[in-house]
Amino acid sequence: MVGAAGVKKTGGQDVRSLVLSISKGILEKESIQVKVDKENYMSENCPPLSLPGSTQELQELCKKLHQQIDKVDEERYDLEAKVGKANKEIEDLKIKVVDLQGKFKKPALKKVRLSADQMLQALLGSKHKVSLDLRSNLKQVKKEVKEEVADVGDWRKNVEDKAGMDGRKKMFEGEA
Repeated sequence: MVGAAGVKKTGGQDVRSLVLSISKGILEKESIQVKVDKENYMSENCPPLSLPGSTQELQELCKKLHQQIDKVDEERYDLEAKVGKANKEIEDLKIKVVDLQGKFKKPALKKVRLSADQMLQALLGSKHKVSLDLRSNLKQVKKEVKEEVADVGDWRKNVEDKAGMDGRKKMFEGEA
């Protein structure tokens, strides 16, 4: 029988619950192993503390502890510097990867002279053999010589012609 998630059920127990129980056992074993490793490391690197009875021996013990603390701090500082440097290199490489993915050089295009027929053949493919004379489809326009219309804006030109009654008569005849 297959369950809702497509997981086969076996004997009333779901496969997921089996996987979870196995992983729980593995995690418990790992936590026990971590504790054992920690105890081994501490026994190797940190001898058991024996408190001396005199003040001079206590001062010497404090000096030794301070020296060990200084040594550990130096190692920690060095490791932090290495990690910081490695993180910076990783970020730089990520930036380079993004730049390489996003940018590419465009090739220099060459100027090509094609006729209209060659352009259509390139666009439409070799199946369509169409020859067009583009100039034959253009509209024919006749050039007409326009008569010059007297400039109405310049009043100084025909002042003498329009002076008197004859000039006014010409104006009325021109409008009609």
